[in-house]
Amino acid sequence: MADSPSFSSSSSSKLVYFVVIPLILLSGLLLAFNQKTSRSLSWPEPRRKGNSNPTPATAAGGGGGGKEDHSPISKNTRLFQREENLDTVEASLARARAAIHLARQNNESSYDPDYIPTGSFYRNAVAFHRSYLEMEKLFKLYVYEEGEPPLFHYSNSLGILGIEGILMHQIEISKFRTTDPRKAHVYFLPLSVQSIASYAYVIHNREWTPLQDIARDYIKLISTKYPYWNRTSGHDHFLLACHDWAPTISHGVPQMFKNTIRVLCNANTSEGFKPSTDVSMPEIYLPDGTMDGLIGGPPASKRSILVFYAGGVHGDIRQVLMEHWKDNDPDVQVHDYLPKDMSYYDMFRKSKFCICPSGWEVASPRMVEALYTGCVPVLLKDNYAKPFDDVLDWTTFAVDVRSKEIPDLKNILTAIPADKYGAMQETGTIVRRHFEVNFPPKRYDVFHMILHSIWLRRINIQLHDTE
Repeated sequence: MADSPSFSSSSSSKLVYFVVIPLILLSGLLLAFNQKTSRSLSWPEPRRKGNSNPTPATAAGGGGGGKEDHSPISKNTRLFQREENLDTVEASLARARAAIHLARQNNESSYDPDYIPTGSFYRNAVAFHRSYLEMEKLFKLYVYEEGEPPLFHYSNSLGILGIEGILMHQIEISKFRTTDPRKAHVYFLPLSVQSIASYAYVIHNREWTPLQDIARDYIKLISTKYPYWNRTSGHDHFLLACHDWAPTISHGVPQMFKNTIRVLCNANTSEGFKPSTDVSMPEIYLPDGTMDGLIGGPPASKRSILVFYAGGVHGDIRQVLMEHWKDNDPDVQVHDYLPKDMSYYDMFRKSKFCICPSGWEVASPRMVEALYTGCVPVLLKDNYAKPFDDVLDWTTFAVDVRSKEIPDLKNILTAIPADKYGAMQETGTIVRRHFEVNFPPKRYDVFHMILHSIWLRRINIQLHDTE
């Protein structure tokens, strides 16, 4: 039976007062509560370390190439996670710094089955050893996979600049490499300046811009795709290059030139090389691609020639050297090009001192060739930052001669007492282990010393006192 109009009206009124209105009030209370809870649980904006640049999540549309979710919770959660990852990495470095400082303070040596650094040629052997062991235990590097050979992930491993290709390859297959960028302490930019000079340079084109654009475009790519460059302005990234053009090409990217750890053979402080940030890499020439036949030479008492040099007249320093000493003195064997009846490496082994002058740039393979053959290097270079100088005391196994002292070269070398020369020569045969190129790499060799130099700059620690 249908309800009468009076009954329907009364029922509707009761429904409004006792059901609908309470539901509306309850919904409002729940909405207010949810909004308050959401505000109290929202992620804080992360602290930015060392720069004021926005992260790619806010500036470049995210780090993974997918569609960016702009909801506040999602965006800030990702930023928080990135900051949390960086905090974890920094915490591990802080523990390493503390361990190194403690070892140095207490002068405590560590056990090592292979080699324990000792001797006055180390600036602080204990601190170096502790730092090296901490590096082996903790250090992780990430290699960006972007970029195609030959400009990226490849460099020629033969020739005078071959160390660039050798070390790039060893980095890519190294046990220090991680495939998880969140765990990395440093990020490798696999850009080959030698390949740029070989494959991208247009002969007779004196413009640097096209070559610098290659580096600029690469930084734009990885800084848009990943958060890691932007969060530190490139401070925890590194570039490795032995070609002379590397400083100029890196100059095309201001943050790279200023902040990035540049591992360079052309370590010229007058051209912007910064020993506290950059790493000096020794130029090493392996004629047959290996050290076979290069290592070893007679002791000091068996060396009959005072000093030797042979090489092209490249640059002002070599020109002055030739003007003063070529065919001038039988004790000072200086040649622009070696006579055919002389062996280059035999002359190294017959000589007490071997001149390692700058050419157009400061790098030269003669420095390592001298160490390999037991000849004391004479570093005739101005403004040169020596490799591994934060670990090795070069005054114990090499002689520094400034360009203005070239006329006095013989007097400088003959003034060194025989016992001091003998100690320098013997020390050189010990420290050369740090300049040796091994396949695969061996502990404390040049590959590991380069990584250790990068490690020191990443943890921002000094192993010895300076004035």
